[in-house]
Amino acid sequence: MTTPPPATTLWILRHGQSAGNVARDQAVASGEPLIDIAQRDMDVPLSPLGERQADAIGRWFGALPPSEAPTVVLCSPYARALQTARRLADAAGWEASPGRLLIDERLREKEFGILDRLTLPGIERLHPALAAQRAHVGKFYFRPPGGESWCDVILRLRGVLDTLALDHAGERVLVVAHQVVVNCFRYLLEQRDEASILAIDAQSDVPNCGVTRYEIPTQRGRRAALEPQLVNFVAPMAAQGTPVTTSPDAPAAPKS
Repeated sequence: MTTPPPATTLWILRHGQSAGNVARDQAVASGEPLIDIAQRDMDVPLSPLGERQADAIGRWFGALPPSEAPTVVLCSPYARALQTARRLADAAGWEASPGRLLIDERLREKEFGILDRLTLPGIERLHPALAAQRAHVGKFYFRPPGGESWCDVILRLRGVLDTLALDHAGERVLVVAHQVVVNCFRYLLEQRDEASILAIDAQSDVPNCGVTRYEIPTQRGRRAALEPQLVNFVAPMAAQGTPVTTSPDAPAAPKS
């Protein structure tokens, strides 16, 4: 029996620009309290630009040598992430095969609960007590009614890392998910604390279809603090003339 190699490549990709990102920007620009999205958050599709972004990053993945390309894709079940993963795979020219694209609900977007679809002015106007509590506690620990904190997301991602070690040892894995998921993976893989990951979050939003890449150990219980190879890499889109966008996901939360 061949022993699997001790390390695997982990790519983490935020989905392409979504119709929700566009609607959020419009609501913020006009001062509206509610983001005009008819669908459930999990059903919001990519925007036309998001489709172009997914195609562009897919062509870049397709140009990688076979020895470097992902061998399996783990994806959030949300429509915008699935569309990104499927368009990326098509553009890359990857042959469809059973198990190549695996949906994992633990990679879903952070759940906003009662604050879903609200802009920051909307939260302050409709839920002033929650806005004050969030400002006091901070978004790392704040859990809105019916929603999740960053800590809740981190807890489910710890399970994803166990799955990578147990089920995908020796593979090169591409994860397609959401902005908070990308940052929470960084928190875990880089062994960060609350202050440092929120400082990163405050600097800028994760770009749509931005690529972050790690070389991670696969042995269970051996997760060293490794330097990422790429962080929020968007050069492939810029090189192909595809606009880069960095809209945060709804709701519009303050950066503090």
